[in-house]
Amino acid sequence: MTDNKVINCAALHVPPETSVSPSGGVPGKEVRWIFPVGGMTCASCVARVEKALSRVEGVSRASVNLATNTATVMADPERTRMASLVSTIRDSGYEVSVQRMEFPVEGMTCASCVARVGKALLSVPGILSGSVNLATQSGTVEFLPGVTDMGALRVAIEGVGYSIPEIRPEEDPVARQERMQREEERSLLSRLRVGLFLGVPLFLLAHWEMIAGPGRMPLSSFTNALLQLVLVTPIQFYVGSRFYRGAYATAKHGTTDMNTLVALGTTVAYGYSAIATFFPGLFAVPGAAPHVYYETSAAIIVLVLLGRYFETRAKGRTSEAVKKLIGLAPKSARVIRDGGEVDIPLEEVMAGERVVVRPGEKVPVDGTVEEGASSVDESMMTGEPIPKDKGEGDVVTGGTMNVNGRLVVRATHVGKDTVLSRIVRMVQEAQGSKPPIGRLADVIASWFVPAVIGVALSTFAAWFAFGP
Repeated sequence: MTDNKVINCAALHVPPETSVSPSGGVPGKEVRWIFPVGGMTCASCVARVEKALSRVEGVSRASVNLATNTATVMADPERTRMASLVSTIRDSGYEVSVQRMEFPVEGMTCASCVARVGKALLSVPGILSGSVNLATQSGTVEFLPGVTDMGALRVAIEGVGYSIPEIRPEEDPVARQERMQREEERSLLSRLRVGLFLGVPLFLLAHWEMIAGPGRMPLSSFTNALLQLVLVTPIQFYVGSRFYRGAYATAKHGTTDMNTLVALGTTVAYGYSAIATFFPGLFAVPGAAPHVYYETSAAIIVLVLLGRYFETRAKGRTSEAVKKLIGLAPKSARVIRDGGEVDIPLEEVMAGERVVVRPGEKVPVDGTVEEGASSVDESMMTGEPIPKDKGEGDVVTGGTMNVNGRLVVRATHVGKDTVLSRIVRMVQEAQGSKPPIGRLADVIASWFVPAVIGVALSTFAAWFAFGP
């Protein structure tokens, strides 16, 4: 069986002798991959695996060590896919251990970001599959232990303009996600307050004649435009600073995203308006004075930030739902050991142990009742509001509530094997899964920003050449 484990990314380690190119290798140069092989028992097994691996395109040399149950392959990363090596070994009747890792990703704002990060992850040697979740700001990969590590993933993600924040080993993934979302929400809210505080008087100045009527502007056109410039500058460069940072990060790597559109569009509006304020003669035409668009730049920045603020709050509600599911399980359990009852953390309960559940307590594990009789509220599982009677031989589920009697339960499933843990895991995986329409959106998003910029440049060129 394939060993699919969810591990802490801080625990990954590449053996000193392993040589890996994080970006997939340099064309024309070979890399060495070392990965575990299970199921070998004799020299003929070794010969069979070596022969099979040597036949894979791009592999120049393959050797298998029965003592360490590892295979070492010298291959051209441009011609050989790690998934092909794994499939070859499995087709030969042996197994390769595959592990699963989840980690946070910072800086993603749209579907094109998701597509870019996902492509970068799949380019790392040793990654068999990967998915990126915009809602939870996280990535999930299946990889071969000993072939890749967190450093390779970090380099790949930073190479496309995003980052993996430092991870506290003791921090729960759900708690980490909640902390990151709170920090993001506070940052957005502080900038929104500044944007609204300065944006309202800016909007009034820009549309004063429309509000009060023609000829009622108490200020000259130059003074009015100058005041607008003073109000919009903090919005442009403080409130909108995250757009500049995001656009710069992607531009360094020759790519674009939605930050590029916002930064480019607002900067052009701000720059044109500033020039029109101090040098109106450059744009003036007979019978009309140049118009300034400071309020347009401010409105775009504030409204996009407002959308991201609501999006962040929605993500927070999603993580709260998972947290509530996890909270259904108690933190500790009372087990019978050495003839006495002792309270221990839930993580330390082992399958086969006898667990005591007193009235009013939650059942900590999945198991079978060995002693006692009681009513158990299973509404968290079935939705049925009426408690169900339980006696010897009946099955109880972790997270349900023992109502009125003392039960002694023989644990059959503990930890991540309980029904509740599997439900939580399925919800988290569903958040990270992508339907066909989502994959189509990623493809469209990868072309959207360049297409918009191309249309804008074409429009400018047409007006410049043929306009008045």
